[in-house]
Amino acid sequence: MFFSSMFLRLSAVACLLMAGFGPARAADGALQPVSYKLTVGQYQLSGGGLPAAPALDVNLRATGSFGNAWLGWYGSASQDVKQLRAGWDSSYPLGPVRFVPSLQIASGGFAGGSAMVETGQTWFVGVGAGRTNLRNYANLNFDPNDAWMLSGGYRWANNRSLALQVVRDNRLNPDQQNMHLVYRGPVYGNHRLTLDLLQKKGLVGGAPISRFGLSVGYDWPRYFVRASWDPQVNFTPQDMLRLSVGTRF
Repeated sequence: MFFSSMFLRLSAVACLLMAGFGPARAADGALQPVSYKLTVGQYQLSGGGLPAAPALDVNLRATGSFGNAWLGWYGSASQDVKQLRAGWDSSYPLGPVRFVPSLQIASGGFAGGSAMVETGQTWFVGVGAGRTNLRNYANLNFDPNDAWMLSGGYRWANNRSLALQVVRDNRLNPDQQNMHLVYRGPVYGNHRLTLDLLQKKGLVGGAPISRFGLSVGYDWPRYFVRASWDPQVNFTPQDMLRLSVGTRF
């Protein structure tokens, strides 16, 4: 029943997203194509004295002149967690800076958003903040949502980049902080590699932690795969192993 329900929800998500975002029109009236990305993720929780808990995440994203819009569904049979989700983000040039807003909503009444300002091309820096209404939310960002963010890095001419980002909770758990060192670059023809080294520190159950995680992604022109190890995920007692695969069309 769990997997049957997942496929039914996936079909509904796909129909809604494709119907809602057809080709957009540019200022001259020409149709602009909309591209899609479908991702299916298997998440495995373990440790912390709690039972192992597998979960599924299905996400369909549309990209066009409107930015990025997505619909998704997350469910864990063993934890009895099921949540339908949607979001949007885009980037707007404002003189020497880029303004990057995002919005998220989910079943159960959750709503949240973030805003970031970035400047620079070769060398770049950014600052931002996020806020939610504190309703229950299966946090698949894996960073604090009510937080401030700082980032900076360097972009090479051959589409390589190295960036450092710090995300620190500034609302309910100000001791919690994630730091990411992210490398992106081509490895073979038009294949692409992404490495995200994570360092997290904060309190879990009143005890301080300092742990390291890693995410590795490999992109072909049409398909992609991601594998991640996130210890004490979302500052809980449990660790998470994630595997995601997907396609662009």
